[in-house]
Amino acid sequence: MERVSKINYYLDIAEAVLRRGTCTRKNYGCIIVKNDEIISTGYTGAPRGRKNCIDLGYCTKKKFFPDVRHGGYDACRSVHAEQNAMLSASRKDMIDSSMFLVGIRQDTGTYEDGASPCQICRKLIINSGIKYVYVRIDKEHYEQIVVENWIKEDDSLNGITTY
Repeated sequence: MERVSKINYYLDIAEAVLRRGTCTRKNYGCIIVKNDEIISTGYTGAPRGRKNCIDLGYCTKKKFFPDVRHGGYDACRSVHAEQNAMLSASRKDMIDSSMFLVGIRQDTGTYEDGASPCQICRKLIINSGIKYVYVRIDKEHYEQIVVENWIKEDDSLNGITTY
């Protein structure tokens, strides 16, 4: 058996976390790691105590905004995996840490093509002090994002949406 790389090891853990997700369209799992220690995990789901879309049997965003891909977030019941992971960690622990993110589409069971944190999550990641974000492309490949580049190359000034 070949030893898995450390980055894919953490992405495998994030992928296991996403199985707790409750979105009917796509689920994400996220872990935050610092000094080879997992300091937090998060998955996509409604706020505590609220019904999840899987419990309702439909996606509220698609119900109210069926043709909108980039928008309608106020109708979405889910808190993003990245947000849930950051909520469960202290900022002092997140400074210079790495985030590992995996997304899987519910309709196909495949990895989310072009997955990347949305603009809201990007702002939170920047403020949290996280240094790198690793996003799974497929079981062996990933993209490394240097968070500092989101500051230097601020695509939000060009009206670019990421979700």
